[in-house]
Amino acid sequence: MTSVDDSPLADGARPEPLTIAQLAERAGVSVATVSKVVNGRADVAVDTREAVEQLIRRYGYRRQKKAAGPAPMLELVFHELAGPYPVEIIKGVQRVAHEHSLAVAVAELGLQAPGRGLTERILARRPLGVIAVFSALTDEQVSQLHARDIPLVLVDPARDSEADCPVVGAGNWSGGLSATRHLLQLGHRRIATITGPPHTIAGRARLDGYRAALDMAGVPRDDSLVRTGDFYTDTGLSHTRDLLRLPDPPTAVFACNDGTALGVYRAAAEAGLRIPDD
Repeated sequence: MTSVDDSPLADGARPEPLTIAQLAERAGVSVATVSKVVNGRADVAVDTREAVEQLIRRYGYRRQKKAAGPAPMLELVFHELAGPYPVEIIKGVQRVAHEHSLAVAVAELGLQAPGRGLTERILARRPLGVIAVFSALTDEQVSQLHARDIPLVLVDPARDSEADCPVVGAGNWSGGLSATRHLLQLGHRRIATITGPPHTIAGRARLDGYRAALDMAGVPRDDSLVRTGDFYTDTGLSHTRDLLRLPDPPTAVFACNDGTALGVYRAAAEAGLRIPDD
């Protein structure tokens, strides 16, 4: 059983980051074991790993001066690689990375090797930085990256986070408002929307923008025109088919992302409708 030195810190004292040797001494394990944890190796017992991680979270970790530097690459993390959105993000990151002679590694949260989590795999690759796109990284995962001095940027995060790192997000609410206002200005009043997942910030905010535009224009809401989607093309297709079968179908659809919009186009084509002519 691994024991951890949990002696309280002096009031107001700021703990100094520990070296691998100091972490090993406090955790009661070997330097080699701590090195494996720090570098994301899988062959460490769960309780031992947690004991070392607990010390790193509490004190921080000070690299030795001769420690190997980060690899010349960026780690791009997605919740799931599906639809056109990840492809566009990858292309943009690769274009900028190429200008700086950096490689790009792509990871998917849903694909994890048995016994080895996302953070361990990232630490093993030692990237120059991590870009997490539409992902719900846990606070513990963020803490592990920060403890190793690996910069992290969140792009369109799927949930609220207390993480102290840069966040780049789309104007979700204003985008929903502007798109719906545009359709209202064209004369549409029966405007449907196919939302994103309700547990995501983007899904909720774009729906709220849609509703705000209708309210400000004095257009009554019709719940039958609001369909819960998941940002995928197939869902946009099936929801639009259902919407077009309504006794009083919508004359316009606000699709909450490009993947959904592709499904809307396909359903319209099946029904013999032309966008925007019909």
